[in-house]
Amino acid sequence: MGQVLTTDSVPDRDKLAFWHEALGRALVPMTVVPLTDGPFTGRIVAGRVGHLRVCDIDADAQHASRTREHVARRTDGFIGITVPGSGTATLVQDGRTVSAAQGDLLVYDTTRPYSLSCPEPFSVRVVHIPRSLLRLPEREIGLVTGTVVDATAGFGAAVVSLLTTLVTPEQLYSRPIASRLAAGVSHLFATLVAERAQQAEAGPELQRDEMVLRIRDHIEHHLEDPTLSPETVAKAQHISVRYLHRLFEGEDTTVARHIQRRRLEQCARELSRGGETAPTVAAVAQRWGFVSPAHFSRVFRSVYGIPPRDWRNARLVVR
Repeated sequence: MGQVLTTDSVPDRDKLAFWHEALGRALVPMTVVPLTDGPFTGRIVAGRVGHLRVCDIDADAQHASRTREHVARRTDGFIGITVPGSGTATLVQDGRTVSAAQGDLLVYDTTRPYSLSCPEPFSVRVVHIPRSLLRLPEREIGLVTGTVVDATAGFGAAVVSLLTTLVTPEQLYSRPIASRLAAGVSHLFATLVAERAQQAEAGPELQRDEMVLRIRDHIEHHLEDPTLSPETVAKAQHISVRYLHRLFEGEDTTVARHIQRRRLEQCARELSRGGETAPTVAAVAQRWGFVSPAHFSRVFRSVYGIPPRDWRNARLVVR
């Protein structure tokens, strides 16, 4: 069991001061401004896994900032990784402002000022990796700090999997196992940073192509979601809707049309299967994200020249 630091038994007038001290002991000194009325409440479970500092934090809404004065008091430093469990968090560092929710990774550098705002009660896992052990060039570290990393694919998914399943403040490992696990996390994170650096050096055209591939992959995996739209795609990729449309300017289609076309292709494929237990046209349309059967019928006919029911019947005759 990790060390538990909680405001539960602290008098109301002392809770905020206790929280400042608890954060400083578990992670690094910061200034906290509560964003809620009434006595502040918070709980930290702090532990170590090898050279990693690991904390689970559950607390009320707050704005936490690490100032130049805080930074000047320490010579060592950490790369911080925040994994939201509930609520949202907004990070500001180096002129960048990014927001994250469950399924994302926020990355920051404790040797430079930053702030983290959580506008509602939240829970997060925070992992601090000593900068000195990463052995990364400053330029490469600067590419990833003050950013949000997609944790649903690639190295981001691998990092968050380790941090949420194995790297916990409550799990007790033997010293050799903890050291190996910490080294694995550090190496994997360094690989993620190296990938970011490689993408930056590849030039804007290759970055654009890779981004479009990621967007297409996201769309492919969410076709059945009726709420899938340019807005939800842009949010999932942490880009603006305007930039999303700019990316698709060279794709000879729009994002909305691409989503609709892929849904129609899946519907046409499924309707072609036939068989006695074949689903109804309405069921197929609903499965692939079409909310209105009438709308589905109209757009299907505009693309394939016949209504979806006739499409299915024609395939049954051929069989």
